[in-house]
Amino acid sequence: MANLKAGLIGLGMMGRHHARVLGSLEGVDLVAVADPAGDPHGVAGNREVLKSIDELIASGIDYCMVAVPTIYHEEVGLKLANAGVHTIIEKPLAPDVESATRLAEAFENAGLVGAVGHIERYNPSLQEARRRIEAGDLGRVFQVTTRRQNGFPARIADVGVVKDLATHDIDLTAWVTQQEFVWVQARTAHRAGRDHEDLVSAVGQLADGTVTNHLVNWLSPFKERVTVITGERGAYVCDTLTADLTFYANGTQVEAWEDVANFRGVSEGDVIRYAIAKPEPLKLEHENFRDAVLGKPSDIVTMRQGLNTVKVADWMIESAKA
Repeated sequence: MANLKAGLIGLGMMGRHHARVLGSLEGVDLVAVADPAGDPHGVAGNREVLKSIDELIASGIDYCMVAVPTIYHEEVGLKLANAGVHTIIEKPLAPDVESATRLAEAFENAGLVGAVGHIERYNPSLQEARRRIEAGDLGRVFQVTTRRQNGFPARIADVGVVKDLATHDIDLTAWVTQQEFVWVQARTAHRAGRDHEDLVSAVGQLADGTVTNHLVNWLSPFKERVTVITGERGAYVCDTLTADLTFYANGTQVEAWEDVANFRGVSEGDVIRYAIAKPEPLKLEHENFRDAVLGKPSDIVTMRQGLNTVKVADWMIESAKA
């Protein structure tokens, strides 16, 4: 069977990583790349750097990775849908619900595979946590808390921290619990002198009653990527920077000192850091999309799921205005 012919539009900070992975992905040939601004990171190799999505489509690609700024996602994505090209678009799917809806419907109506690049879903620590939650190891999930903090990325200019960073937390929370958000409230702040928010603190609730908390900002002088999933039998702590998964079990020992037992509530049990395989999340993302295009079993972030994420992000932004 011939390899799939892949194209890539957008050769910036994320595009360079997509080029690296697509250039070595089994069963795929990266045949064409495009960016009106050229190739600042030198990832095109011996390929001509095309100037537009029209030229990229004309090269005869089977599927395309879209890594252009968010404001161009709808324009580029709709052209690909009209041309019959399977497409994965970097997160967020679109800057607003209306454009995200048009994209999701265009790919669904055309019978094409459309996906969104929410890469955190493929982090080994979260993949393993979800597997264990599905197996019942944690019991009922009570709460999901995320912290995603770092300094300001100068390359992001078209959206704020909610649409850029917090969409990771929205997607991974819904995915790891297999529950949709039904309610969210948030407070945002503008501290860096930009048009968009650079800090958000949000609380939410999922369809099964699970409570969520999300702390996200571009104002911290350190980088943190932590997800805590608390349930009946303990808590999973996923560090997606190191891909470590640690389980803090509820204790089974009876506390002899009654005053301490009453104060502590749930007692401390065993602490286990699991030894898990740690493949590159971006490679897993592309492998799953490739398999989806081929009609094989896969786990992609569908555009409909990406649309739901944009909806929740908009809820956060709107509630912060109240």
